Amino acid sequence: MDAAVSAIAGTIREAAAAKRPLRLRGGGTKDFYGGEPSGEVLDTRPCAGIVNYEPSELVITARCGTPLAELESVLAGKGQMLAFEPPHFGAGATLGGCVAAGLSGPRRAAAGALRDFVLGARIVDGRGRLLAFGGQVMKNVAGYDISRLLAGSLGTLGLIVDVSLKVLPRPQAELTLAFEMPEQRAIETMNRWAGMPLPVSATAWNDGTLSVRLSGAQSALRAAAANLGGERVDPAQAERFWSGIREQTDSYFAADAPLWRLSLPPATPPLSLPAVPLIEWNGALRWLKTGVDPAAVRAAAAQADGHATLFRGRDKSAGAFAPLAPVLARLHRELKAAFDPSGILNRGRLYAEI
Repeated sequence: MDAAVSAIAGTIREAAAAKRPLRLRGGGTKDFYGGEPSGEVLDTRPCAGIVNYEPSELVITARCGTPLAELESVLAGKGQMLAFEPPHFGAGATLGGCVAAGLSGPRRAAAGALRDFVLGARIVDGRGRLLAFGGQVMKNVAGYDISRLLAGSLGTLGLIVDVSLKVLPRPQAELTLAFEMPEQRAIETMNRWAGMPLPVSATAWNDGTLSVRLSGAQSALRAAAANLGGERVDPAQAERFWSGIREQTDSYFAADAPLWRLSLPPATPPLSLPAVPLIEWNGALRWLKTGVDPAAVRAAAAQADGHATLFRGRDKSAGAFAPLAPVLARLHRELKAAFDPSGILNRGRLYAEI
């Protein structure tokens, strides 16, 4: 155990003994996400750096405080990428925060979610113990992999020391097409295309326009574009658009109204809520800016067999995440007790009782 990890473990052991809450924090670009942060800040940024990178094996291992931009730059230099296209939400984003938040960008529907790319991890748990899970090659990851529980755990199970991720080659080319169509038709169209052999890597609909990104070989893009039609978007404009969706710098996200993130079955018809959504992931992800009562938003999502998260909002008294069913709530409590029996790590970031 090197000095940085030893210092982290020592701090956590002392905090556990004193029952003193700790707030695990890297760049702080996702402080808004989840419950209100609380506790003494434990800065993860001193624990940084790429541990191992084997481009031929499509695997990279890096420490929690490694800037996400730095890691992506190293991958780009070898023609590779994090295929789940994680949002940064600021220049200070770190790898640990990326994994702990568990968020994926526009490419998620085509490539998979962040947790699908986690091969292994080392953490310091709430007792100050250094634990290792999974591995650094894909063939070592079998059965029930604890390391993937870290994706989206918001630091409530332990401080991620380092993580091994599967990476993928960057596409040879990309092309974005735009189509004018209403919401219901856009949902139907995205679902129809999802069942066809098309190189679609991202979709987004808002305010009457459906944008579709194609990724792959030039020949595949030409064939798909000829098949789909639509208007070709200037490459620089397309890059700004998809970056704006991923980083929420697009004008849609600018208003002060609470921002909801709804996860729904892709073919779900438009919801009867008073707001125009921004739809991603072939209809499975729907952003909604509305001041409607949280119970009404969650009821509409539940009626469609989905769930709603209050992604951004000043008032989170109703909870950021949808209430858990009793069995799931018990499992969450038992996991928390196993990894952090004193309940000191990022208390309340997922649920008030965890």
